[in-house]
Amino acid sequence: MRIALGIEYDGSRFHGWQTQQPGVRTVQLELEKALSRVANHPVEVHAAGRTDTGVHASCQVAHFDTEAVRKPHGWVMGSNIHLPEDISVLWSQEVSEDFHARFSARGRTYRYYILNRLSRPALQAKRVTWIHSPLDAEKMHEAGQALLGTHDFSSYRTVHCQAKSPVRTLRSLRVERNGDHLVLEVHADGFLHHMVRNIAGVLIAIGSGEKPLAWAREVLEHRDRTLGGVTASPHGLYFHRVDYDESFGLPGASSAIPLLMI
Repeated sequence: MRIALGIEYDGSRFHGWQTQQPGVRTVQLELEKALSRVANHPVEVHAAGRTDTGVHASCQVAHFDTEAVRKPHGWVMGSNIHLPEDISVLWSQEVSEDFHARFSARGRTYRYYILNRLSRPALQAKRVTWIHSPLDAEKMHEAGQALLGTHDFSSYRTVHCQAKSPVRTLRSLRVERNGDHLVLEVHADGFLHHMVRNIAGVLIAIGSGEKPLAWAREVLEHRDRTLGGVTASPHGLYFHRVDYDESFGLPGASSAIPLLMI
């Protein structure tokens, strides 16, 4: 059987999603260890997206193949018993063999949370990015609209990005404020390495008045990462949702975290 999972995790103490060399703590490694104990055989997990060090997920989607027969709540409760406190399986569901967490995805959504006040966070440390200088959320939102559509996002990806093509389609981008909190939400067919953090870095520079409104488009048109802005911290970034064809019948694709709450 092929089983799909919804997973949330706090990435603060992980070196990203993907399993690396021995001794490096990753989400994939911890999840595979837990699921292997429930299945009673080695399990390999495939995710919708490989988050970086320090990046969180409110609903990552993954799948694995198994010969073990368990009820959906058995996979959920069984794996959560063996997982560390900063990872939780939200749901599980049997899916067809043609489902693939990564390649079946039709779109992905990230959210980037910013605490915009003079004093640094304590309760939300490493769960938001702290910017002490005032930010203009409306200006950030307006500047971001220049990135909508299908473009070469070379200026918004790391120079180490291994994607074969820098072309992606950004379907929506919005920036909203609620008191001291801002959230940047971006939805696209896919994302390049550091793409969301680089977009956030450019919009933060515009929102603070350091750069003009037109700078987001100018950076895009350069198609050169060396002419882009600062890569924003990973602490405020959340892999929020993955979209799949309704025929797969997956549960709600994201946890119920309101737009302006952590």
